[in-house]
Amino acid sequence: MARMTILDRFRLDGQIALVTGAARGLGWEMAQALAEAGARVILHGRTNAAILPRAAELANRGLAADTIGFDVSDATAVERAMDALLARHSRIDILLNNVGERDRRSAQQVAPEDFDRLVSVDLGAVYRLIKRVMPAMIERRHGRIISVTSIVDQLAANGSPSYTAAKGGLAALTRALAAELGQHNVTCNAISPGFFATETNQALTLGDSGTQRARRVPLNRWGQPSEIAGAALLLASPAGSYINGHTLVVDGGISATYDML
Repeated sequence: MARMTILDRFRLDGQIALVTGAARGLGWEMAQALAEAGARVILHGRTNAAILPRAAELANRGLAADTIGFDVSDATAVERAMDALLARHSRIDILLNNVGERDRRSAQQVAPEDFDRLVSVDLGAVYRLIKRVMPAMIERRHGRIISVTSIVDQLAANGSPSYTAAKGGLAALTRALAAELGQHNVTCNAISPGFFATETNQALTLGDSGTQRARRVPLNRWGQPSEIAGAALLLASPAGSYINGHTLVVDGGISATYDML
């Protein structure tokens, strides 16, 4: 048998990957990367209609893709959709948790019930999905769980207490699950993005504010969404098989520096 090369170790042939929030932005870029590496990617959106064009795009490129639609904040809808998904595929080898919301208001403005709701969406919903795919991963002694946090999981900014708490909790959950599931050959890692010029952030990239943010980055620019893809592929593939409990920061160097001005 020929020796597996390093490029071979980035292949995902035969793997089934569920990517939440895959309709656009970072989720779509990461989903494409996994599909191009050979995985059958299940693209998640709030509705099937929202994600079907993306699945068609992958199919037109000869890549394997399915779709699933549900609102991550609706526990009943999640259970129903995951029941159907696991009945069809029996397992998920790679779970990439990308869905998240943000509330750009101060602690003085965010009501406790709004705080609870955002933490439920950005943290609780992730745990719910992990619980559904985890048993089969443990049984098969193989699995990759990847969650998208944010640089606010380590660095706080004025005006986002609920988002910061949720993403910090997600990073901590990643470490806790790595400690528990590693013995079953299931790795749990996170990706922590910095300033990315996604559709959602387009308004933030404009004007003086956008320029100032870019200057804060040692690379002096916003990240392009496609620049997140390599991190996802590394953590999902055999090439990253000994990476566990790690938060991979992809921020152009923001978190490695501080402003001396």
